[in-house]
Amino acid sequence: MTDSGLRSGQVADAAGVTLQTLRYYERRGLLAEPDRSPGGHRLYPQEAVTVLRVIKAAQRLGFTLEEISDLLEAGQHRHRQNPDEGLQARARDKLVDVEAKIADLTVIAASLRTALDAGCNDLIDCAHSPGCPLPFADLATTQPTGTLLQVVDGSEQRRGEPSASSHTIRRFGPAWAAPSR
Repeated sequence: MTDSGLRSGQVADAAGVTLQTLRYYERRGLLAEPDRSPGGHRLYPQEAVTVLRVIKAAQRLGFTLEEISDLLEAGQHRHRQNPDEGLQARARDKLVDVEAKIADLTVIAASLRTALDAGCNDLIDCAHSPGCPLPFADLATTQPTGTLLQVVDGSEQRRGEPSASSHTIRRFGPAWAAPSR
């Protein structure tokens, strides 16, 4: 630490982030642009370490960088703060989201356990089986939360491009998933 602040490497080390992360948060406006030394080095106040630790903790709680930015902004303007903009309200909303995801993941885990117990080895064969434990019927009757695709002879087609040998499957983001109930 110099008399007027911490250098980039010192801040990053103390907060447990990389220099690239430090600079990224600065570019995103999550961290105030620091003063510069006469030699041009960034000089951060000690508070920057705390801000970085708060950002990382909030990310671990599921907040996005945009949400964290809003929370930091609301914290800087406490005297004008609307109660619906503060941490309490945002934490309640995030808890609802997290609990919904947990419920979805619980359904997915149960479906996967059932498929493992049933010995399913092929999605298409399993989907045609009357005893299929996977929720293909449920997937076909619920509204998509992802992209609806038809798998036609191993290739994907968008909905509305029918084929005689197609099977409809929903893709949820990067992974296949069952909807929540």
